Amino acid sequence: MSKVLIVYHSRTGATEQMASAVADGARQAGASVTCHSVSDFTAGELLEFDALILGSPTYYGGPAAEMKQVIDESVKFHGRLAGKVGGAFACAGNIGGGAETTVRALIDALLIHGAIVEGSHKGGHYGPVAVGKPDERALSECRELGARVARLAERLAK
Repeated sequence: MSKVLIVYHSRTGATEQMASAVADGARQAGASVTCHSVSDFTAGELLEFDALILGSPTYYGGPAAEMKQVIDESVKFHGRLAGKVGGAFACAGNIGGGAETTVRALIDALLIHGAIVEGSHKGGHYGPVAVGKPDERALSECRELGARVARLAERLAK
């Protein structure tokens, strides 16, 4: 059974709702899931999991400062996260509000750590995004992200 960590920041509850859907998808795929708000998380926990999924609202086209702080603190584990499976999701206030660039920034950090990130041929190619409160399309893509990451982590563990 793969161990999946979801770390998110949420001010309005939208990103938290997405994180919950990601967790549901990973659990349905058979993973053990831990879901943390960044306020209840330390970067050292990254080492304990097979897969890492990051979620953030979008501020000025990038992740929230709280998520960036997690990434900055993770530098002390550089090289020790290689081979873990990664993924990301984000929300923004409007269409074209930068959610996709936020997902890419989170994925970039995971790639620099050596994580394995699987894209999607349908829906949000880099990761799920929502405009405002997530609708059913966004939540479905979140569940699929969780399941996809959990399945890949399980396959790689064999």
